[in-house]
Amino acid sequence: MSTQAWTTEKPTALLVLADGTVIEGKGIGATGRTQAEVCFNTALTGYEEILTDPSYLGQIVTFTFPHIGNIGTNEEDIEDLTPAARHGAVGVIFKADITDPSNYRALKHLDTWLKARGIIGMCGIDTRALTAWIRENGAPNAVIAHDPHGVFDIETLKAEAKAWSGLLNLDLAKVASSGQSSQWTEKPWVWNEGYSNLEAADVKYHVVCLDFGVKRNILRLFAGLDCKVTVMPANTSAEEVLAQKPDGVFLSNGPGDPAATGIYAVPAIKALIGTDLPIFGICLGHQMLGLALGAKTEKMHQGHHGANHPVKDHTTGKVEIVSMNHGFAVDSKSLPEGVEETHVSLFDGSNCGLRLVGKPVFSVQHHPEASPGPQDSHYLFRRFLNLIKERKGEPALAER
Repeated sequence: MSTQAWTTEKPTALLVLADGTVIEGKGIGATGRTQAEVCFNTALTGYEEILTDPSYLGQIVTFTFPHIGNIGTNEEDIEDLTPAARHGAVGVIFKADITDPSNYRALKHLDTWLKARGIIGMCGIDTRALTAWIRENGAPNAVIAHDPHGVFDIETLKAEAKAWSGLLNLDLAKVASSGQSSQWTEKPWVWNEGYSNLEAADVKYHVVCLDFGVKRNILRLFAGLDCKVTVMPANTSAEEVLAQKPDGVFLSNGPGDPAATGIYAVPAIKALIGTDLPIFGICLGHQMLGLALGAKTEKMHQGHHGANHPVKDHTTGKVEIVSMNHGFAVDSKSLPEGVEETHVSLFDGSNCGLRLVGKPVFSVQHHPEASPGPQDSHYLFRRFLNLIKERKGEPALAER
Protein backbone atom coordinates (compact mmCIF):
# COMPACT_ATOMS: atom_id res chain seq x y z
CA MET A 1 0.00 0.00 0.00
CA SER A 2 1.28 3.43 -0.85
CA THR A 3 1.25 6.38 1.53
CA GLN A 4 -2.19 8.03 1.68
CA ALA A 5 -3.56 5.21 -0.45
CA TRP A 6 -7.21 6.20 -0.03
CA THR A 7 -8.37 9.75 0.45
CA THR A 8 -11.51 11.59 1.44
CA GLU A 9 -12.29 15.30 0.94
CA LYS A 10 -11.26 16.05 4.48
CA PRO A 11 -9.74 13.10 6.33
CA THR A 12 -10.70 13.13 9.98
CA ALA A 13 -9.04 9.81 10.81
CA LEU A 14 -5.69 8.23 10.02
CA LEU A 15 -4.32 4.73 10.28
CA VAL A 16 -0.54 4.94 10.41
CA LEU A 17 1.33 1.65 10.08
CA ALA A 18 4.73 0.95 11.58
CA ASP A 19 6.29 0.94 8.10
CA GLY A 20 5.19 4.54 7.57
CA THR A 21 2.10 3.85 5.46
CA VAL A 22 -0.61 6.46 6.09
CA ILE A 23 -4.25 5.59 5.31
CA GLU A 24 -6.83 8.40 5.36
CA GLY A 25 -10.47 8.01 6.25
CA LYS A 26 -13.50 9.41 8.04
CA GLY A 27 -13.42 9.39 11.82
CA ILE A 28 -16.09 7.57 13.83
CA GLY A 29 -16.44 6.70 17.47
CA ALA A 30 -14.16 8.20 20.09
CA THR A 31 -11.60 10.89 19.35
CA GLY A 32 -7.90 10.65 20.18
CA ARG A 33 -5.27 8.14 19.16
CA THR A 34 -3.96 4.77 20.31
CA GLN A 35 -1.28 2.21 19.45
CA ALA A 36 -2.39 -1.32 18.64
CA GLU A 37 -2.06 -4.27 16.27
CA VAL A 38 -4.31 -4.29 13.19
CA CYS A 39 -6.19 -7.50 12.38
CA PHE A 40 -9.17 -8.34 10.19
CA ASN A 41 -12.34 -10.21 11.09
CA THR A 42 -14.39 -12.07 8.47
CA ALA A 43 -17.63 -12.44 10.48
CA LEU A 44 -20.84 -11.13 8.91
CA THR A 45 -22.61 -10.57 12.21
CA GLY A 46 -21.85 -10.10 15.91
CA TYR A 47 -19.91 -6.84 15.80
CA GLU A 48 -20.91 -5.86 19.35
CA GLU A 49 -19.73 -9.20 20.74
CA ILE A 50 -16.49 -8.93 18.75
CA LEU A 51 -15.70 -5.41 19.92
CA THR A 52 -16.34 -6.32 23.57
CA ASP A 53 -14.39 -9.58 23.49
CA PRO A 54 -11.45 -9.07 25.90
CA SER A 55 -9.30 -11.22 23.61
CA TYR A 56 -9.19 -8.19 21.27
CA LEU A 57 -7.54 -5.93 23.84
CA GLY A 58 -4.59 -4.22 22.17
CA GLN A 59 -6.04 -4.65 18.68
CA ILE A 60 -7.75 -2.63 15.96
CA VAL A 61 -10.38 -4.76 14.20
CA THR A 62 -10.92 -4.33 10.46
CA PHE A 63 -14.27 -5.77 9.42
CA THR A 64 -14.22 -7.35 5.97
CA PHE A 65 -18.03 -7.20 5.78
CA PRO A 66 -18.72 -3.71 4.37
CA HIS A 67 -21.98 -2.77 6.12
CA ILE A 68 -21.82 -2.60 9.91
CA GLY A 69 -24.33 -1.11 12.36
CA ASN A 70 -27.73 -2.24 11.12
CA ILE A 71 -28.76 -3.91 14.38
CA GLY A 72 -27.49 -1.05 16.53
CA THR A 73 -26.25 -1.91 20.01
CA ASN A 74 -27.84 -3.05 23.24
CA GLU A 75 -26.93 -3.96 26.81
CA GLU A 76 -27.33 -7.73 26.34
CA ASP A 77 -24.67 -8.56 23.72
CA ILE A 78 -21.65 -7.26 25.63
CA GLU A 79 -19.07 -9.99 26.25
CA ASP A 80 -16.55 -8.51 28.69
CA LEU A 81 -17.22 -9.36 32.30
CA THR A 82 -16.53 -5.86 33.61
CA PRO A 83 -17.98 -3.46 31.00
CA ALA A 84 -17.22 -0.45 33.19
CA ALA A 85 -13.53 -1.17 32.52
CA ARG A 86 -14.31 -1.55 28.79
CA HIS A 87 -12.00 -4.39 27.92
CA GLY A 88 -12.04 -5.25 24.23
CA ALA A 89 -10.90 -3.81 20.93
CA VAL A 90 -9.33 -0.35 21.13
CA GLY A 91 -9.98 0.55 17.51
CA VAL A 92 -12.23 -0.37 14.59
CA ILE A 93 -12.19 0.06 10.81
CA PHE A 94 -15.20 -0.14 8.47
CA LYS A 95 -15.50 0.26 4.70
CA ALA A 96 -18.85 2.09 4.62
CA ASP A 97 -20.40 4.66 6.94
CA ILE A 98 -22.12 3.12 9.95
CA THR A 99 -25.56 1.83 9.00
CA ASP A 100 -28.50 3.25 10.95
CA PRO A 101 -30.02 0.71 13.37
CA SER A 102 -33.09 -1.25 12.34
CA ASN A 103 -33.69 -3.91 14.98
CA TYR A 104 -36.18 -4.24 17.83
CA ARG A 105 -33.37 -4.84 20.34
CA ALA A 106 -31.41 -1.72 19.40
CA LEU A 107 -30.94 0.83 22.18
CA LYS A 108 -28.10 2.95 20.76
CA HIS A 109 -26.61 3.86 17.41
CA LEU A 110 -23.26 2.11 16.94
CA ASP A 111 -21.38 5.42 16.65
CA THR A 112 -22.82 6.62 19.98
CA TRP A 113 -21.88 3.30 21.55
CA LEU A 114 -18.31 3.47 20.19
CA LYS A 115 -17.89 6.94 21.71
CA ALA A 116 -19.21 5.75 25.08
CA ARG A 117 -16.76 2.83 25.13
CA GLY A 118 -13.80 4.91 24.01
CA ILE A 119 -13.27 2.92 20.78
CA ILE A 120 -11.53 4.99 18.10
CA GLY A 121 -12.71 4.20 14.58
CA MET A 122 -12.56 5.12 10.93
CA CYS A 123 -14.52 4.30 7.79
CA GLY A 124 -14.41 5.14 4.11
CA ILE A 125 -11.32 3.10 3.25
CA ASP A 126 -10.72 0.10 1.04
CA THR A 127 -10.84 -2.64 3.66
CA ARG A 128 -10.26 -5.27 0.96
CA ALA A 129 -6.86 -3.77 0.17
CA LEU A 130 -5.97 -3.50 3.86
CA THR A 131 -6.99 -7.12 4.43
CA ALA A 132 -4.93 -8.28 1.45
CA TRP A 133 -1.95 -6.33 2.79
CA ILE A 134 -2.26 -8.00 6.22
CA ARG A 135 -2.52 -11.44 4.62
CA GLU A 136 0.68 -10.83 2.69
CA ASN A 137 2.71 -8.92 5.29
CA GLY A 138 1.26 -10.02 8.62
CA ALA A 139 -0.68 -8.09 11.28
CA PRO A 140 1.05 -4.70 11.60
CA ASN A 141 1.59 -2.47 14.59
CA ALA A 142 -0.11 0.87 14.02
CA VAL A 143 -1.60 4.05 15.43
CA ILE A 144 -5.23 4.92 14.75
CA ALA A 145 -6.13 8.57 15.25
CA HIS A 146 -9.42 10.49 15.04
CA ASP A 147 -9.69 14.27 15.11
CA PRO A 148 -12.96 15.90 13.95
CA HIS A 149 -10.99 18.88 12.61
CA GLY A 150 -8.52 16.71 10.70
CA VAL A 151 -5.47 18.09 12.49
CA PHE A 152 -2.71 15.47 12.73
CA ASP A 153 1.02 15.46 13.38
CA ILE A 154 1.81 12.70 10.91
CA GLU A 155 5.49 12.45 11.75
CA THR A 156 4.69 11.95 15.44
CA LEU A 157 2.10 9.30 14.57
CA LYS A 158 4.65 7.49 12.39
CA ALA A 159 7.17 7.53 15.22
CA GLU A 160 4.60 6.20 17.71
CA ALA A 161 3.56 3.40 15.38
CA LYS A 162 7.16 2.39 14.76
CA ALA A 163 8.06 2.56 18.46
CA TRP A 164 5.24 0.37 19.79
CA SER A 165 6.59 -3.01 20.89
CA GLY A 166 3.49 -4.96 19.81
CA LEU A 167 1.72 -7.94 21.40
CA LEU A 168 4.76 -10.23 21.55
CA ASN A 169 5.89 -10.61 25.19
CA LEU A 170 2.95 -8.46 26.32
CA ASP A 171 0.85 -9.70 29.26
CA LEU A 172 -2.63 -8.22 28.78
CA ALA A 173 -4.50 -10.85 30.78
CA LYS A 174 -3.65 -9.00 33.99
CA VAL A 175 -5.49 -5.99 32.53
CA ALA A 176 -8.52 -7.91 31.25
CA SER A 177 -8.89 -10.17 34.31
CA SER A 178 -11.32 -9.58 37.16
CA GLY A 179 -9.76 -7.83 40.11
CA GLN A 180 -11.56 -10.03 42.63
CA SER A 181 -13.50 -13.27 42.86
CA SER A 182 -17.20 -13.32 41.98
CA GLN A 183 -20.06 -15.76 41.41
CA TRP A 184 -21.78 -16.27 38.05
CA THR A 185 -25.24 -17.84 37.66
CA GLU A 186 -26.72 -16.16 34.54
CA LYS A 187 -27.93 -18.70 31.98
CA PRO A 188 -27.98 -18.43 28.14
CA TRP A 189 -30.31 -16.01 26.36
CA VAL A 190 -33.69 -17.36 25.30
CA TRP A 191 -35.78 -15.90 22.50
CA ASN A 192 -38.48 -13.51 23.79
CA GLU A 193 -37.41 -14.25 27.36
CA GLY A 194 -33.91 -12.86 27.69
CA TYR A 195 -31.64 -14.08 30.47
CA SER A 196 -32.53 -15.96 33.64
CA ASN A 197 -30.45 -17.04 36.62
CA LEU A 198 -29.59 -20.51 37.81
CA GLU A 199 -31.45 -20.99 41.07
CA ALA A 200 -29.44 -22.14 44.08
CA ALA A 201 -31.62 -25.22 44.41
CA ASP A 202 -30.74 -26.26 40.84
CA VAL A 203 -26.96 -26.02 41.22
CA LYS A 204 -25.39 -29.45 40.75
CA TYR A 205 -21.75 -28.65 40.04
CA HIS A 206 -19.17 -26.03 40.92
CA VAL A 207 -16.63 -24.79 38.36
CA VAL A 208 -13.79 -22.38 39.10
CA CYS A 209 -12.91 -20.12 36.18
CA LEU A 210 -9.41 -18.66 36.06
CA ASP A 211 -10.26 -15.37 34.37
CA PHE A 212 -7.73 -14.19 31.80
CA GLY A 213 -10.39 -12.09 30.05
CA VAL A 214 -13.40 -14.39 30.07
CA LYS A 215 -16.46 -13.89 27.85
CA ARG A 216 -19.91 -13.82 29.41
CA ASN A 217 -21.42 -16.38 27.05
CA ILE A 218 -18.87 -18.98 28.17
CA LEU A 219 -20.03 -18.54 31.75
CA ARG A 220 -23.68 -18.65 30.66
CA LEU A 221 -23.22 -22.03 28.99
CA PHE A 222 -21.77 -23.43 32.21
CA ALA A 223 -24.75 -22.06 34.14
CA GLY A 224 -27.05 -23.62 31.54
CA LEU A 225 -25.57 -26.99 32.52
CA ASP A 226 -26.43 -26.40 36.20
CA CYS A 227 -22.92 -25.22 37.08
CA LYS A 228 -22.31 -22.42 39.52
CA VAL A 229 -19.13 -20.63 38.44
CA THR A 230 -16.65 -18.94 40.75
CA VAL A 231 -14.65 -16.47 38.66
CA MET A 232 -11.17 -15.86 40.06
CA PRO A 233 -8.37 -13.48 38.96
CA ALA A 234 -5.68 -14.57 36.51
CA ASN A 235 -2.97 -14.67 39.18
CA THR A 236 -4.90 -16.97 41.53
CA SER A 237 -2.76 -19.76 43.00
CA ALA A 238 -3.61 -23.45 42.77
CA GLU A 239 -4.09 -23.51 46.54
CA GLU A 240 -6.68 -20.75 46.34
CA VAL A 241 -8.51 -22.60 43.56
CA LEU A 242 -8.54 -25.87 45.49
CA ALA A 243 -9.81 -24.07 48.60
CA GLN A 244 -13.04 -23.46 46.68
CA LYS A 245 -13.54 -27.24 46.44
CA PRO A 246 -14.47 -27.13 42.74
CA ASP A 247 -15.71 -30.04 40.65
CA GLY A 248 -13.70 -28.73 37.69
CA VAL A 249 -11.46 -25.86 36.58
CA PHE A 250 -11.91 -23.72 33.49
CA LEU A 251 -9.03 -21.75 31.90
CA SER A 252 -10.57 -18.80 30.06
CA ASN A 253 -9.84 -16.91 26.89
CA GLY A 254 -7.98 -13.63 27.00
CA PRO A 255 -5.61 -11.22 25.22
CA GLY A 256 -1.86 -10.91 24.79
CA ASP A 257 1.08 -13.28 24.61
CA PRO A 258 0.45 -16.58 26.46
CA ALA A 259 4.15 -16.92 27.28
CA ALA A 260 4.04 -13.59 29.14
CA THR A 261 0.88 -14.48 31.06
CA GLY A 262 2.25 -17.96 31.66
CA ILE A 263 5.06 -16.64 33.85
CA TYR A 264 2.63 -16.49 36.77
CA ALA A 265 -0.27 -18.63 35.50
CA VAL A 266 1.54 -21.76 34.28
CA PRO A 267 2.85 -22.82 37.74
CA ALA A 268 -0.72 -22.78 39.07
CA ILE A 269 -2.00 -24.71 36.03
CA LYS A 270 0.75 -27.31 36.45
CA ALA A 271 -0.24 -27.82 40.07
CA LEU A 272 -3.91 -28.21 39.11
CA ILE A 273 -2.99 -30.77 36.43
CA GLY A 274 -1.37 -32.78 39.21
CA THR A 275 -4.80 -33.28 40.79
CA ASP A 276 -7.62 -35.40 39.38
CA LEU A 277 -9.80 -32.37 38.71
CA PRO A 278 -11.20 -32.03 35.19
CA ILE A 279 -9.65 -29.04 33.39
CA PHE A 280 -10.98 -27.33 30.26
CA GLY A 281 -9.33 -24.43 28.43
CA ILE A 282 -10.43 -22.10 25.63
CA CYS A 283 -8.27 -19.78 23.49
CA LEU A 284 -5.60 -18.23 25.77
CA GLY A 285 -6.48 -20.92 28.32
CA HIS A 286 -5.73 -23.53 25.65
CA GLN A 287 -2.38 -21.95 24.88
CA MET A 288 -1.36 -21.77 28.53
CA LEU A 289 -2.45 -25.34 29.12
CA GLY A 290 -0.15 -26.25 26.23
CA LEU A 291 2.69 -24.36 27.91
CA ALA A 292 1.98 -26.08 31.23
CA LEU A 293 2.18 -29.47 29.50
CA GLY A 294 5.55 -28.67 27.95
CA ALA A 295 4.58 -27.37 24.50
CA LYS A 296 5.52 -24.03 22.98
CA THR A 297 3.45 -21.17 21.60
CA GLU A 298 4.21 -18.96 18.61
CA LYS A 299 3.05 -15.65 17.14
CA MET A 300 0.98 -16.21 14.01
CA HIS A 301 1.45 -14.35 10.72
CA GLN A 302 -2.06 -12.87 10.65
CA GLY A 303 -3.96 -14.86 13.26
CA HIS A 304 -7.46 -16.29 12.96
CA HIS A 305 -10.36 -13.88 13.41
CA GLY A 306 -13.84 -14.74 12.15
CA ALA A 307 -16.97 -16.85 12.49
CA ASN A 308 -16.49 -19.12 9.48
CA HIS A 309 -13.39 -21.19 10.26
CA PRO A 310 -13.47 -24.95 9.58
CA VAL A 311 -11.93 -27.09 12.33
CA LYS A 312 -11.75 -30.88 12.40
CA ASP A 313 -12.25 -32.78 15.66
CA HIS A 314 -10.04 -35.86 15.38
CA THR A 315 -11.90 -37.50 18.27
CA THR A 316 -15.17 -37.57 16.30
CA GLY A 317 -13.95 -37.18 12.71
CA LYS A 318 -16.39 -34.30 12.22
CA VAL A 319 -15.75 -30.83 10.83
CA GLU A 320 -17.20 -27.84 12.68
CA ILE A 321 -17.62 -24.24 11.59
CA VAL A 322 -16.27 -22.25 14.50
CA SER A 323 -15.56 -18.77 15.77
CA MET A 324 -11.87 -17.86 16.06
CA ASN A 325 -10.02 -14.97 17.65
CA HIS A 326 -6.32 -15.52 18.27
CA GLY A 327 -2.96 -14.22 17.14
CA PHE A 328 -0.89 -16.85 18.97
CA ALA A 329 -1.06 -20.64 18.63
CA VAL A 330 0.29 -23.79 20.21
CA ASP A 331 3.07 -25.24 18.06
CA SER A 332 1.79 -28.73 17.28
CA LYS A 333 5.34 -29.95 16.58
CA SER A 334 6.26 -29.14 20.19
CA LEU A 335 3.55 -31.28 21.82
CA PRO A 336 5.33 -33.70 24.19
CA GLU A 337 4.65 -37.42 24.49
CA GLY A 338 1.36 -38.09 26.20
CA VAL A 339 -0.31 -34.96 24.81
CA GLU A 340 -2.56 -35.54 21.79
CA GLU A 341 -3.71 -33.04 19.19
CA THR A 342 -7.51 -33.26 19.08
CA HIS A 343 -8.50 -30.42 16.74
CA VAL A 344 -6.84 -28.85 13.71
CA SER A 345 -7.61 -25.85 11.50
CA LEU A 346 -8.54 -26.85 7.95
CA PHE A 347 -7.38 -23.43 6.74
CA ASP A 348 -3.72 -23.75 7.66
CA GLY A 349 -3.27 -26.96 9.67
CA SER A 350 -2.50 -25.12 12.91
CA ASN A 351 -3.30 -26.68 16.26
CA CYS A 352 -6.81 -26.04 17.60
CA GLY A 353 -7.10 -28.54 20.45
CA LEU A 354 -5.27 -30.96 22.72
CA ARG A 355 -5.81 -33.42 25.54
CA LEU A 356 -3.62 -35.02 28.17
CA VAL A 357 -3.74 -38.80 27.81
CA GLY A 358 -4.94 -40.51 30.97
CA LYS A 359 -6.11 -37.29 32.63
CA PRO A 360 -9.43 -35.37 32.43
CA VAL A 361 -7.64 -32.41 30.85
CA PHE A 362 -8.33 -30.88 27.42
CA SER A 363 -8.62 -27.56 25.60
CA VAL A 364 -9.51 -25.94 22.29
CA GLN A 365 -8.25 -22.86 20.48
CA HIS A 366 -11.59 -21.77 19.05
CA HIS A 367 -14.64 -20.32 20.83
CA PRO A 368 -17.30 -23.03 21.16
CA GLU A 369 -19.66 -20.65 22.96
CA ALA A 370 -19.90 -18.25 20.01
CA SER A 371 -22.25 -20.47 17.92
CA PRO A 372 -21.51 -19.18 14.40
CA GLY A 373 -23.34 -22.19 13.00
CA PRO A 374 -26.03 -24.40 14.61
CA GLN A 375 -24.12 -24.55 17.90
CA ASP A 376 -21.52 -26.78 16.26
CA SER A 377 -19.15 -26.84 19.23
CA HIS A 378 -21.42 -26.66 22.27
CA TYR A 379 -20.72 -30.36 22.81
CA LEU A 380 -17.36 -29.40 24.30
CA PHE A 381 -19.08 -28.03 27.39
CA ARG A 382 -20.97 -31.29 27.77
CA ARG A 383 -17.69 -33.17 27.25
CA PHE A 384 -16.22 -31.24 30.17
CA LEU A 385 -19.32 -31.83 32.30
CA ASN A 386 -19.11 -35.55 31.54
CA LEU A 387 -15.59 -35.61 32.97
CA ILE A 388 -17.00 -34.09 36.14
CA LYS A 389 -19.89 -36.57 36.18
CA GLU A 390 -17.53 -39.50 35.59
CA ARG A 391 -15.46 -38.43 38.59
CA LYS A 392 -18.65 -38.35 40.66
CA GLY A 393 -19.84 -41.72 39.34
CA GLU A 394 -22.83 -40.19 37.52
CA PRO A 395 -24.16 -41.22 34.07
CA ALA A 396 -22.86 -39.20 31.14
CA LEU A 397 -24.80 -36.78 28.97
CA ALA A 398 -25.01 -37.24 25.22
CA GLU A 399 -22.37 -34.94 23.76
CA ARG A 400 -24.36 -34.15 20.62
